[in-house]
Amino acid sequence: MITVDNLSKAYRNRTVLSNVSARFPAGRLTSLIGPNGAGKTTLLMMVARLLEPSQGGIRLEGRPVSDIRIGDYAKRVATLRQAPDFNLRLTVEELVAFGRFPHSHGALTPEDHRAIDEAIAFLSLEPLRQSYLNELSGGQRQMAFLAMTIAQQTDCLLLDEPLNNLDIRHAVRIMRALRRLCDEHGRTVVLVVHDINFAANYSNYIVAMKGGSVHCAGMVPEVVTEARLRDLYGLDFEITHGERGCLCNYFNPSEEPT
Repeated sequence: MITVDNLSKAYRNRTVLSNVSARFPAGRLTSLIGPNGAGKTTLLMMVARLLEPSQGGIRLEGRPVSDIRIGDYAKRVATLRQAPDFNLRLTVEELVAFGRFPHSHGALTPEDHRAIDEAIAFLSLEPLRQSYLNELSGGQRQMAFLAMTIAQQTDCLLLDEPLNNLDIRHAVRIMRALRRLCDEHGRTVVLVVHDINFAANYSNYIVAMKGGSVHCAGMVPEVVTEARLRDLYGLDFEITHGERGCLCNYFNPSEEPT
């Protein structure tokens, strides 16, 4: 489990996060939701150790992450940043191999090759294995970057808006893959996501943020309520439940909440 205690982040006179405490359960999929500017990415990047908090602490399985060497942390926590971009001409296989760098530092071993093969197979990317990234669609590239993160074989994956600019089909493929990582492999997944319906139907746990603070957090039924979503986003919500999940309808609100 990852826990954060009283995290704050400020840039000069602007506070981005203020006294944030939250937990991300092990072996579960947690979605970070909330309006733009809520501090979701900032929180995720601090957990990834790509940003230093102004105050507060982060613990991995009870141990302060500051006590863990960066190289060792990379073997336990993998991060996929928003809209990753490689200017190098790489094939999918070459990209996925970068995920093994914390383990082999570029000198690939048979174990590394097995991890690469497993990640490519897990996302059904074998037909694209030798394709160059600049020849792929945006959704295919995002799947390749996710395969790179999976190949790192960490206990925890941190993903910043992995569904950004994807069509519905690719977004569903990615969310199903993340769900399988938790259910079949016991991985811990934390992602920033803006589509409340994906969060509601694929997550175990949700941390909702607003104005740099935690608005509410808990299991999906605790957070995904009409009252809480209305207060979080400032929109009128209607939630319906069916055999295939729930639908959070915020279109054509009956009135604009105050």
